Amino acid sequence: MSLKIGIVGLPNVGKSTLFQALTKKEVDRSNYPFATIDPNIGVVEVPDPRLKKLAEISYSKKVVPAVVEFVDIAGLVRGAAQGEGLGNKFLTHIREVDAILEVVRVFEDDGVIHVAGKPNPVSDIETIQIELALKDLETKEKAKDPSQLQLLSQKPVLYVFNIAEKNNLEVPKMPNSLMLDIKKEFEISELEEKDREELEVESRLPELIRKAYEFLGLITFFTTGEDESRAWTIPENSKAPRAGRAIHSDFEEKFIRAEVMPYYKFVEAGSMAKARELGLLRTEGREYVVKDGDIIEFKI
Repeated sequence: MSLKIGIVGLPNVGKSTLFQALTKKEVDRSNYPFATIDPNIGVVEVPDPRLKKLAEISYSKKVVPAVVEFVDIAGLVRGAAQGEGLGNKFLTHIREVDAILEVVRVFEDDGVIHVAGKPNPVSDIETIQIELALKDLETKEKAKDPSQLQLLSQKPVLYVFNIAEKNNLEVPKMPNSLMLDIKKEFEISELEEKDREELEVESRLPELIRKAYEFLGLITFFTTGEDESRAWTIPENSKAPRAGRAIHSDFEEKFIRAEVMPYYKFVEAGSMAKARELGLLRTEGREYVVKDGDIIEFKI
């Protein structure tokens, strides 16, 4: 399933720097408003140490992780809903994502331009909320079929408060939030793995990616064997046939049963053959609700 998280915020709050750190894609990070106009899109692997362990046990030739797409959307400004700063175009880009990751700058730095003169985290958050709400109002007024509305203000929002080594402002108390030194994360992302180990620096980006994945209400199930070990993405509370659809539509339409085993039991067994010998695989029908970490073989 294709899932997109839009990185939004005011201009020059660290959106493109965060996008580049996440995706390793070169983007324009110039210190002026609207350096980014067209959205940048990058596919990011969801960190999951369980997948590596499965591949080791199964001697898999190929490992395929779950992924999410991050979209770097140009900065919004006050008046965006009326077209300020190419706002209408940017708001349209937001309509195409499943969730919003809003970057809020919470440090002062005269060397980094702020469109309102200086950062004010509470006011900056309100600016984005107001512009999304105004665009929704316009959408409602034009809509011919109100049940088909895709309202921007109803999209789930995960806040990233961009902190610095000094001159930090008070961080607003917001649900679904994470504090991150984006400049530092970018510098870490530029290092080779051996250099990270030598310098003993650890990135918090995997935590952010996992949080974004779970924030979308997603879980992972696995398939594993000599050919490949793969992580599959499905919505929480999916029943077995719906999980099968992640692999192929036939797995949902022609579903007969599923053989299921929790990840930890597979690891304890040490191989699929041993797991079968110990009777660890359960046979489940159409009403089985898949759990995060289930290893599944579908019968169709």
